[in-house]
Amino acid sequence: MSTTLVELSEFLQKGRVKNVKELVQKALDEGIAPNVILEEGLLSGMSVVGEKFKKNEVFVPEVLIAARAMNAGTTMLKPYLVQEGVESKGTVVIGTVKGDLHDIGKNIVKMMMEGKGMNVIDLGVDVSAEQYVQAAKENDADIIACSTLLTTTMGEIKNVVDLVKKEGIRAKVMIGGAPVTQDFCDSVQADSYTPDAATAAEVAVGFCS
Repeated sequence: MSTTLVELSEFLQKGRVKNVKELVQKALDEGIAPNVILEEGLLSGMSVVGEKFKKNEVFVPEVLIAARAMNAGTTMLKPYLVQEGVESKGTVVIGTVKGDLHDIGKNIVKMMMEGKGMNVIDLGVDVSAEQYVQAAKENDADIIACSTLLTTTMGEIKNVVDLVKKEGIRAKVMIGGAPVTQDFCDSVQADSYTPDAATAAEVAVGFCS
């Protein structure tokens, strides 16, 4: 692997936006293919951060800083990736359910999923079942990801699952958040519950492959 990509991954893990941009440009100048820069430089760096986050070796601020650096790098690569016609690994519609305004957990899941090469459509907070289903139809989504931090809004997840079944759309429903458990997931018949953002991203890729 090229030393430029190794450096790129390392600077991304430290969240150094300026270095990441310089190294993306350097890699392009060296003739490294954009999809290789994405996979071996940016995404590999972000997956190291994801693993460390899972093991409590880094925390939310470090993840956010690394994600910001990754976004800077992917923004530079986007025009080149479009020219190459690089496919995303799948499409996810994500949001925090109706009645809940918390978004830090959702944002980390979104970053981890983007870090795995997924196309993520963020609906924000206070999202109704109808909004999830509408967005999933419009974007031909593979996955609907619902986050909640309040026990009082957990019932909204069931509304989403029920509406997905009623409308007969193919998207898998993934759920997560502090009060959510595997038992709850089973009871509302969602497709997947994951305890942390890095695992959610892995499961999402699995559903799309």
